[in-house]
Amino acid sequence: MVEMDSAGRAEPLTWGHGARVFEVFLEPTCPFSAKAFGKLDETLESAGADNITLKIWLHSQPWHLFSGVITRCALAASTLAEGKGAAKKVLAGVAAHRDRFEPADHCSGPLLALSPADIIARVEEYSGLKLAEAYARPRLDQEVKRHTKYARQNGIHVSPTFMIDGLVQNDMSSGDAVSVWVSRLSSN
Repeated sequence: MVEMDSAGRAEPLTWGHGARVFEVFLEPTCPFSAKAFGKLDETLESAGADNITLKIWLHSQPWHLFSGVITRCALAASTLAEGKGAAKKVLAGVAAHRDRFEPADHCSGPLLALSPADIIARVEEYSGLKLAEAYARPRLDQEVKRHTKYARQNGIHVSPTFMIDGLVQNDMSSGDAVSVWVSRLSSN
């Protein structure tokens, strides 16, 4: 039996508790999302968990062939006892090994022979988590839909996309230094 939170639900991917809300929409295999993901802990630390609330929203994109499977893996991980920390392990493992999850040119090479079960096994390998049972939870699709619906309601089309206090920041980029993000989060 898979260990889940006490209610068997996905834990929100939220860190910090400040009044300023920094929301980041990420696709797990996107190289730019991986770059942004790698800066989130430092951003939270630099800006201060008392000052900002960081929320990760997973934004599956169809041109990344295994996007839906990997997104569901991350959300399945958030149902485990470790909650959002487990989801973070999935995102970190995938980001560190993108070449094991993304076919060449999104459409060719040996990765095309992989099944969804193979992808789940790879995510388990790189995250150190057992996910297959949690992945198969019937209600998990509701969490995937919640992330998708929220992105659509906010006009999010690509990853990564950044929002501060509910407003999309079209001029923020994964290439920005953490200090630039913190400055944006500190300004009124």
